[in-house]
Amino acid sequence: MVVGIAKIEIFFPEPNSLKSKRRRLKALIHKLESQFKKISLAEVDGHDLWQRTILGISIVGKNQKFVDSKLTSILNFIQNDGSIEIIKAEIDFISY
Repeated sequence: MVVGIAKIEIFFPEPNSLKSKRRRLKALIHKLESQFKKISLAEVDGHDLWQRTILGISIVGKNQKFVDSKLTSILNFIQNDGSIEIIKAEIDFISY
């Protein structure tokens, strides 16, 4: 069993208020949960910043190749959203 964990720092260029950023973040989380089943994600930092956030995403799988491909697909999905920029992404794996 392998657990994959991604920490993604995201920049939202559009929002001009915290309320606007939260609305945009909520929509992104909904899209990710709809597109990628059986993942866990949450805003883990940047709660009070109106143009940045840090998302934590985790997925469990049978092997590292599968988990890595899913996390890479998630990163690509976020990157392909024209209104979001990934500033930094870190991926770690824990094997049991």
